[in-house]
Amino acid sequence: MIKYFPKAILYLIAFILLPVFLGAAPTPEEGKKLFVSKQCASCHDKKMKADLTGPALAGAIERWADYPESDLYAWIRNSQALVKAGHPRAVELFNQYNKVVMTAANDITDDEIGSILAYIRCTTDGNCPGGLPVVDAGGAAASVGESGTPTWLYYALFGLLAFLAILLARIISNLNLVAAKQEGVDYERKTLMQTLTGKGVIGFALFAAIILGGYTTVNNAINLGRQQGYAPEQPIKFSHETHAGTHKIDCQYCHDGARRSKHSVIPAANTCMNCHSAIKVGSVDGTAELTKIYASIGFDPLENKYIDDYTDKSQEEVKAIYQNWIATNYMKTNALEELDNEGERIVEEQWDGIVSSLTNEQKKTVQGPIEWIRIHNLPDHVYFNHAQHVTIGKVECQQCHGKVEEMGKLQQHSPLSMGWCINCHRETEVKFADNDYYKSYVKYHEQIGSGERTGVTVEDIGGLECQKCHY
Repeated sequence: MIKYFPKAILYLIAFILLPVFLGAAPTPEEGKKLFVSKQCASCHDKKMKADLTGPALAGAIERWADYPESDLYAWIRNSQALVKAGHPRAVELFNQYNKVVMTAANDITDDEIGSILAYIRCTTDGNCPGGLPVVDAGGAAASVGESGTPTWLYYALFGLLAFLAILLARIISNLNLVAAKQEGVDYERKTLMQTLTGKGVIGFALFAAIILGGYTTVNNAINLGRQQGYAPEQPIKFSHETHAGTHKIDCQYCHDGARRSKHSVIPAANTCMNCHSAIKVGSVDGTAELTKIYASIGFDPLENKYIDDYTDKSQEEVKAIYQNWIATNYMKTNALEELDNEGERIVEEQWDGIVSSLTNEQKKTVQGPIEWIRIHNLPDHVYFNHAQHVTIGKVECQQCHGKVEEMGKLQQHSPLSMGWCINCHRETEVKFADNDYYKSYVKYHEQIGSGERTGVTVEDIGGLECQKCHY
């Protein structure tokens, strides 16, 4: 039976090595990847310090200390199941954060949850085995620990196990040689090269390559086309933090299509002019960004009126109008009677900014619409209707777009993946009360009235049917 030992050893090595490469053991580094891939970052601050759609995760583990650890794992896996079971901590959190449903992750393993919790601890208190880079209070990466990264540790472990596999193979070869001599039979001892190129080793290598290749391919395929965190430079530095945060402008004042059409629409420059015909100097960039709006639509901020036949003006005429405005404002701000060298530099620099922002290879003049860069973009085969969600479903903008009122530079907050949408439809309860749109669901109203059911999810009214979201 000794001659069958080498294959058994190889299978044992395979069993040990594959979890190492697939990141099965809980580690902060694996938790960092899961924090993004499992969409935790959609609702929770990556620095763990600020409340967003969900609570700040710093100290979250300690806040569950009065309950069994299994309760915290159950909360992370499926919070609504714990809420419906009446768990006091779960109900308290659900009510505290405006009953926003946390996306379920029923397929997440205990080891994966352990990795996420390890990453939270690592980020909040610096307890990072292996020196995982974390983000400090100022947002800069800081290295924690001196012992190297977990990736280095994996490679070292792989090398050690590979050495042990070779060593065991040689030991088994010697045992086979001794057994053959005792039995009086001929036995040809394999060289190290013959062992390494044998069927068992090659078979294991192919098996590992297929598993690892498949794992990598599937992960990359799932992430293909997704752009969570995408934050391009726009032609005008428009700050949602200033407008929606500081000045409390309602999202639907500018994106008025969200309540009545499929698209939320990008506001035209005349919407901007409702305020900026009076507010002509920005609180952050002065005239640099607002003048781009005036130049696109043809508004003269000095004369406080729209320019006649603006589209027929030459670029030199347009340049003179807005350079005059920039220079006049600069002199007024600095109490000057004539433009100094710094003022001349600012005038030229801001005009160059206007030209670069409002023109391109196809659009040769600054006159005309501002060509904003689209951030949120679904595949062509996906149907999404803003009005259905905003007006009928009463979904808050922040549930999908994050706290835009805190974004100086807008970015895509959620993954907008199919799984993300499906989980939301499975867990989000439809607002039936005082909503004429749902009066036709008589059966569900009767069941709610009799106490037979507590609510109706989007899934219950067909929200998972393929044709609802796909053409």
